[in-house]
Amino acid sequence: MPASSPDSAAGHHELVGQPHDDEREGPVADAEAEAAQISESDQPLGTIGARFDRRSPFLVGMAAAAGVAVTYGLVLVVAGLREVLILVGLALFIAIGLEPLVSWLVARRLPRWLAVAAVFVAAVGAVGGFLTAAIPVVVAQATQVVAKVPDYLRQAQDHNSWLGQLNDRLHLQQAVENSLSGGASLLNAGAVVFGALADLGILVVLTVYFVADLPRIRTALYRLVPNSRRPRAILIGDEICVKVGGYVLGNLLISVIAGVLTLAWSLAFGVPYAVLLAIAVAVLDLIPVVGSVIGGVLVSLVALTVSVPVCLATIGFVLVYRFAEDYLLVPKIIGGAVKVPALVTVVAVLLGGALLGVVGALVAIPIAAAALLLANEVLYPRLDRA
Repeated sequence: MPASSPDSAAGHHELVGQPHDDEREGPVADAEAEAAQISESDQPLGTIGARFDRRSPFLVGMAAAAGVAVTYGLVLVVAGLREVLILVGLALFIAIGLEPLVSWLVARRLPRWLAVAAVFVAAVGAVGGFLTAAIPVVVAQATQVVAKVPDYLRQAQDHNSWLGQLNDRLHLQQAVENSLSGGASLLNAGAVVFGALADLGILVVLTVYFVADLPRIRTALYRLVPNSRRPRAILIGDEICVKVGGYVLGNLLISVIAGVLTLAWSLAFGVPYAVLLAIAVAVLDLIPVVGSVIGGVLVSLVALTVSVPVCLATIGFVLVYRFAEDYLLVPKIIGGAVKVPALVTVVAVLLGGALLGVVGALVAIPIAAAALLLANEVLYPRLDRA
């Protein structure tokens, strides 16, 4: 390394590996001479040069290839993490639904951690109390179902009974035997139950964390929006959260009403397995559009075991309740928060169910409401100005 010259001491950049005399000519030597001239004390490495030509075919091709590779990698990651992402999304959905209760308690000057704890203690207490009261009855009625299985099998083989005629047309007995045959099916059923319980535990834990940290999550998401558009993004985002929260709480309330009315009807008319039917109807009613229909068909079929008049009366009860739910309960409880046209509701539920199953059907309506809000506030005004 040669000694530093006075020019380099004054701030010029000292070049490494000076060329020999026979190498002092050529394009590299010219560039080295220019490098020594542009090196200043305040900018020893020179100033930033002009940008590359982004319209260069090479750069355009590289950018396109990199975009395809990144998109393909993201698709593979999302496909591999599909179940985990569904749990995370569902937990966030439930957390947004519980946020109105937490905010109401915080407005009463409770610390947020105490408000979150109060909401979850109340939820656990309600579920625990319900299970404590319902499990003995459910076990007793499930035992009755198991005890009557031989009688149902005998009726299924009797071609003169209604169950036998139904079995002849739909081959119900063969389908049940195929599903229950072999020890592998029992192992699969046990694995499914264990997996469902594990997913439920993970969902509860994620929901607790999301509810506790929802203000920080909200702030972090809004910071991703440019500052010039952040105020309007906050207004639209908070309105979407209000719609989701109103839908979740309203849907839970309507499901509880459906279960209670089904229990009262079953007890009044002697329909067997009243508690089991009420729980099934309440859970199925959480699924928009199709859930209440499936629950009504289930109750009507069980009522048919009592008598034909009771079955017809139950069908009438199901139809009347469905009408009351669609035109009275839903508009009063959910309609103020989520206003989605009937056609959009049906299409959204079908698409959500096809993509994500039951979870997709559950979240389809609030997602459709959010999409409509974004279209009305962002897309349509821009198209009208175009």
